[in-house]
Amino acid sequence: MTEAAALPGQPRGSVVSGAASDRAVNVLAPNPSAMTLDGTNTWIVSEPGSGLAVVIDPGPLDESHLRRVVKTAEEAGQRVALTLLTHGHPDHAEGAARFAELTGTRIRALDPALRLGDEGLAADDVIEVGGLELRVVPTPGHTSDSLCFHLPGDRAVLTGDTVLGRGTTVVAHPDGRLGDYLDSLRRLRSLTTDDGVDMVLPGHGPVLDDARGAIEFYLAHRANRLAQVETAVEAGYRTAPEVVARVYADVDPSLWPAAELSVRAQLEYLREHGLV
Repeated sequence: MTEAAALPGQPRGSVVSGAASDRAVNVLAPNPSAMTLDGTNTWIVSEPGSGLAVVIDPGPLDESHLRRVVKTAEEAGQRVALTLLTHGHPDHAEGAARFAELTGTRIRALDPALRLGDEGLAADDVIEVGGLELRVVPTPGHTSDSLCFHLPGDRAVLTGDTVLGRGTTVVAHPDGRLGDYLDSLRRLRSLTTDDGVDMVLPGHGPVLDDARGAIEFYLAHRANRLAQVETAVEAGYRTAPEVVARVYADVDPSLWPAAELSVRAQLEYLREHGLV
């Protein structure tokens, strides 16, 4: 869920659909929009040579897309063994229950309401399927239930909506909180410095080959926007719509409703820290 188009200085990506790494293949959902960019990236992840695959974010409830995901796995000689969700927004999760019917899989997610089966997901969980290893990284902020999945074998991280391949993501107030989001970005940055992660496999937009650069860009962008919001409030712009019109004047007005969610999160953050 994006709030802005590509911005100057932002790292550029490449792959939109198809094989992105040795272990990850993207099947792009047919739901492009201003909020979803090219559409939702559904990821099929597997260990090379394994007959088992994990699917992350089946996407919207679109029967043709869900069946195309199954077919893509089958054509690679794989059976889908598990379904994972990065968070519960419909463009990522609406099709999950139907996809589980098609594949006979469990659904694992942070939010109990999204699960199918007894197992949820928690910080530092390690998921192992057919030799594949995925590590659960809690990244609340975009939403309270947002997760990323560290794929050590490819030095990659699957970020859902926490980091996008193009533009910046919404802090979906009131469920999403800016303080949490900044902490999550720092947590992802530590993966690039401590664990050698150099690739972002996002929930929307192209793959990013400079994970550290992308995350640093996000942190700098958030700091800049927060300073702009603080300045706008000091100049007398008090309501969220007023601040959006002032601060997000460089953003397509069709995205202002999404930007307003982030502004509300920014205003809450500034108030909590006694800055306005």
